[in-house]
Amino acid sequence: MSEISENEGMKRELGLLDATMLVVGSMIGSGIFIVSADIVRYVGSAGWLILIWLITGLITLTAALSYGELSAMFPKAGGQYVYLREAYNKIVAFLYGWALFTVVQTGTIAAVGVAFAKFTAYLFPVVSDEHILLDLGFFKLNAAQVLSIFTILLLTWFNTRGVKNGKVLQTIFTVVKILSLLGLTVLGLVAAFNARIWEQNWSMGWQAMTWDFASAEWVPVAGAALFAGIVSSMVGSLFSSDAWNNVTFIAGEIKNPQRNIGLSLFLGTLIVTIIYVSTNLMYLATLSLNDIAFAPADRVAVSAANAIFGNAGTYIIAIMIMVSTFGCNNGLILSGARVYYTMAQDGVFLKQAGRLNRFEVPAWGLWAQGLWASILCLTGKYGDLLNYVIFVVLIFYALTILGIFVLRVKKPDLARPYKAFLYPVLPAVYIVAALTICVGLLIYQPTFTWPGLIIIILGIPIYYMMGRRKLKV
Repeated sequence: MSEISENEGMKRELGLLDATMLVVGSMIGSGIFIVSADIVRYVGSAGWLILIWLITGLITLTAALSYGELSAMFPKAGGQYVYLREAYNKIVAFLYGWALFTVVQTGTIAAVGVAFAKFTAYLFPVVSDEHILLDLGFFKLNAAQVLSIFTILLLTWFNTRGVKNGKVLQTIFTVVKILSLLGLTVLGLVAAFNARIWEQNWSMGWQAMTWDFASAEWVPVAGAALFAGIVSSMVGSLFSSDAWNNVTFIAGEIKNPQRNIGLSLFLGTLIVTIIYVSTNLMYLATLSLNDIAFAPADRVAVSAANAIFGNAGTYIIAIMIMVSTFGCNNGLILSGARVYYTMAQDGVFLKQAGRLNRFEVPAWGLWAQGLWASILCLTGKYGDLLNYVIFVVLIFYALTILGIFVLRVKKPDLARPYKAFLYPVLPAVYIVAALTICVGLLIYQPTFTWPGLIIIILGIPIYYMMGRRKLKV
């Protein structure tokens, strides 16, 4: 099978609904069920909890609206990788793709896969991570790892059979996910609404506090300490809202991409923002702040479901998270390989990844991604890796949106079917917000920054080893 030029042979099978479901499905994994506990421990009040999710949603929406211009200009497979390549140069784009393959996409796939397995264990304890299948002393293989790897490889195989299969599965699981989350939220806010808890949570709605583990008590915070808490708490909310850009990776398979990519980004991120804020309002209507902050294993949704449904709540949430994570991983697996395909076309990734199989999909890239994600499942370090790169992810988002300004100078005559909403104000606001969070992370969470930078720096010699072939740009 010979290599083909960029996007040649790919079928445009995905409409606006499919693209929107990919945005929503890739964003909603297991984070919304868990990370609110950590946020409350950092900011300690109902008002700040909701504000953190609103800020996260607004930042994400702002980025999505800005990406519309880039997606309309370059409706090609690879998405964000292509935008960085066109705005800057080959190495900036490669370093993004390098981070995506080594940690960001594959690490997320691994983390979501293990989350699926852990909640499956509620229903079938035999697949628990406590069930050790192999113990070599220096390495232990548990049943949860085996199940997570199995689901990753199953979804990888399924997506090698054509993009149509992947889109049907994505739409079904995402619709079920949206309906189940909305159903849980409505029941919590209506049927299980606890007026006493709600009033208690909002009685000091804007009194920011942080939990001091040393003294085991709440400590009021303001000024720099509050800023530190906000920045630290947003690590979880931003990761829970990430992967919205994955739809740009499959631009080569979307119908009328100049219109549908930008619109799907807006609709998808808006839907998720509404769901996330509503879900947190439901938490505040059913659980005290202490119950949210110290939910067993941070599983806030399980505690809320128990308050709504009784003991059956644990199993209801387990099924919801299984559906959510399975659909999330399908979207991540479907989209990620399109970046490696474009990188291979540029000569900076393994040559085989730049070929399509008989179903017109980059099967080799799909399998490479799936196998590396499986290895990350075995290491048990995927969670650490994801924390390490949140800083880098934000930097690349900021660079990509800055690329709008660069391209307006560099390529002023290039057709722009859609222009960034409220340019230059809204894109500039995002850049400032993202860089402010990055500065905060550098100061207050250095363990989340330097390792990520090291991972990126390691990509530089790899680029010079793999990028000897002339890029087709």
